[in-house]
Amino acid sequence: MTIKSFSRGGLSVLLVALFITAFAGLTYPKASFAQAPAAAAAATAAPPACDAKTLEKCTPNSGDTAWMLTSVALVLMMTIPGLGLFYGGMVRKKNVGDTIMTSFAITCLVTVLWTVCTYSMAFRGATPFIGGLDRAFLQGVLSDISTGIGNPNSLAPTIPESVYFCFQLTFAIITPALIAGAFAERMKFSAMLWFIGLWAILVYAPIAHWVWGPDGFLNSANPDAWVKVLDFAGGTVVHISSGVSALVFALMIGKRDGFPHEPMVPHNVVLSLIGTGLLWVGWFGFNAGSALTAGPLATSAFAATHFSAAAAALSWAAMEWKLKGKPSVLGAAAGMVAGLATITPASGFVTIPAAFCIGLVAGVVCYTAVTKIKSVCGYDDSLDVFGVHGIGSITGMLLLGFLANADVNPGIASTFQQNGVIVSLAGGSHQFVNQLIGVAFTVALAAVGTFLIVKLVDKVIGLRVDQEDESIGLDLSQHGERAYNE
Repeated sequence: MTIKSFSRGGLSVLLVALFITAFAGLTYPKASFAQAPAAAAAATAAPPACDAKTLEKCTPNSGDTAWMLTSVALVLMMTIPGLGLFYGGMVRKKNVGDTIMTSFAITCLVTVLWTVCTYSMAFRGATPFIGGLDRAFLQGVLSDISTGIGNPNSLAPTIPESVYFCFQLTFAIITPALIAGAFAERMKFSAMLWFIGLWAILVYAPIAHWVWGPDGFLNSANPDAWVKVLDFAGGTVVHISSGVSALVFALMIGKRDGFPHEPMVPHNVVLSLIGTGLLWVGWFGFNAGSALTAGPLATSAFAATHFSAAAAALSWAAMEWKLKGKPSVLGAAAGMVAGLATITPASGFVTIPAAFCIGLVAGVVCYTAVTKIKSVCGYDDSLDVFGVHGIGSITGMLLLGFLANADVNPGIASTFQQNGVIVSLAGGSHQFVNQLIGVAFTVALAAVGTFLIVKLVDKVIGLRVDQEDESIGLDLSQHGERAYNE
């Protein structure tokens, strides 16, 4: 069997195995998915409202549920079509179909894996490092539509667990999709699928559990956490993990043929700007949705998100205008995304003026990373994932250490003992250190995990298309079709 046939045949075998396992999961145990008819008939009193103390046979909050369903749609829109169009417009014409297809395929693949195991690994209790498998194939995710009864995850006590499952799924989808910007225009489609699948299981799920899992060792809401790290909407889990992984991947896969001597001109700036707008709108679900309720915290995160994005777009454009003489369309778009990535961890913890300042800093820092650091180091991160998302969110995480405000989020007002000193999670030097530790753990797992997965995939099926396929473009060589009719 050739290596090429193994990659295709292996994917087919994997899909068949997943189908068989899922079918078996439907039959175990049937009683856990539905309330017995006799018990339902016996229930006469209206179920109590779901809250932190009442998590079984309770009525979810309709307002929270409606907002979270909206957020699910908004965040999914960020990947398809938002990120697909944003990335697709920035690559060359011969690769746009493959670039957009990558976002679409990742959406499908990660959805299957989330159902099979990664949701349970990330958001169920078991150990400080990884969750259990009691929700594999969604066992025990209950929703009795006829009586309005839900059984929430304790992390989101006022909404049905099925809604929380879908909301966190959209985060799990966009995170590896961001990495694709680093290897755009030169990776085998089959190798991409294997890499993304392994990365979602071995890197994303553990980091999500560390920071957001009920017993994660970095979760600030866990009273037994070793280090209480603040990350409201995914600075570590989404942007630092994807940004660092993108850098490692770009270094390992090598430069595009002709880079940097031949121009890699974006084929459609308008397409990218449409994608940028979709990302901006979708990010309100990303950050404000992370409040998990339709209340004041969601509105504060919503406003912080918008002001940071606007400030970063302006500061990036100002830097470009000063240093290059003209502000570019893609520069302003990249600055806006940098502002969003930077405010993400801080959006539910800082005031609006602080968010505006974070955005101004983000535009300057990320512009410098993309234009200077990338040039000095010489790596080919095709669509600047590391410079925008990695550097941006590291900046946001560290600034949050000083700017976290208990007036914005009362959940960080309580004090506790740390190294014999009474401290709180509100901004200060102690919290800056906590944030730095959280960043370090995330960088370490993302870098090492990506390195090992890339080595494995390259060894088994190979990462890159050959030079001829790269020359004619991935649309034809990987998919047998063109994005545009000639």
